[in-house]
Amino acid sequence: MQHIEQYQKPFLKYLEGFIVTKEPKNLYAPINYILELGGKRLRPILTLMTAEVFGETAQKAMDAALSIEVFHNFSLVHDDIMDDAPLRRGQKTVHEKWNLNTGILSGDAMLIMAYQLFENYDSETFQSLAKLFSKTALEVCEGQQYDIDFETRNDVSISEYLKMIEFKTAVLVGAAMQMGAIVAKASEEDQKAIYEFGRLLGIAFQLQDDYLDAFGNPETFGKQVGGDIIENKKTYLHLKTLELGSEEQKKNLMQLMSNESISKDDKVENVKQLFTESGAAEATSQAVKNYTSKAFEVLKGLHIPEDKKQDLKDFGVQLMNRRV
Repeated sequence: MQHIEQYQKPFLKYLEGFIVTKEPKNLYAPINYILELGGKRLRPILTLMTAEVFGETAQKAMDAALSIEVFHNFSLVHDDIMDDAPLRRGQKTVHEKWNLNTGILSGDAMLIMAYQLFENYDSETFQSLAKLFSKTALEVCEGQQYDIDFETRNDVSISEYLKMIEFKTAVLVGAAMQMGAIVAKASEEDQKAIYEFGRLLGIAFQLQDDYLDAFGNPETFGKQVGGDIIENKKTYLHLKTLELGSEEQKKNLMQLMSNESISKDDKVENVKQLFTESGAAEATSQAVKNYTSKAFEVLKGLHIPEDKKQDLKDFGVQLMNRRV
């Protein structure tokens, strides 16, 4: 099996062939723009990896991988509109570069294009992919709504937050892996197991993303560092501070989140200090490790060779240790 990084090269080449100049320009140019912005390409790589793990070629899974990437980027375009985010991967977001209406419409087109890619498979595979995709896409919408609801609530529990990130982020990672297994015609038992592996890894990934949003390097993170703090997001770091912090720390956090006169930079720095001093930063790092370990436990039950399990485990370790 190819080394993990080597999946990226053939996928990017395939993506290049998908990106074509079409009319109307103002519909397709934003789509090409977001798809060419880069990113980790985590989800499509997982689809290709999984197909090979279960004995199929990565090439056979390219359309499923591309579908996941197009859908993921569609969700980012609309998320950025809802969050009023200025940057995505270090560049202007679609709605900033064009306008809100263009962002909405181009995003809608991307969702349709993602479904169209399943048409390149046989009817049985098409049906399985579409069924999983529809379920996952709806859960992603549910997760996004939970995320929006949490912004105006002060009683969000950690279990509620974990459910939100499971739907908003982790189910798509699980689906990316199961799609590779579907293309490879793996057994239903193995399909469910690889989905669970991806789901748990996806939760670890999002918790790590929460951590990096506050403590990442702005030059390599690609998004506005401290964006979650500025937006008053009830992240794992925030909720853990309320759970572990002293009464004074909890009070200070709530005051900072409601203070509209403080500068953004001061707010970010002061909240980050509370995250660290309360032990929430360390607890978040530990949670990343815990969910990654749970994912590794699932691998033991897969009906694949040990070296394939090791490849998947190596990917999880690499993901857990990322700093960008």
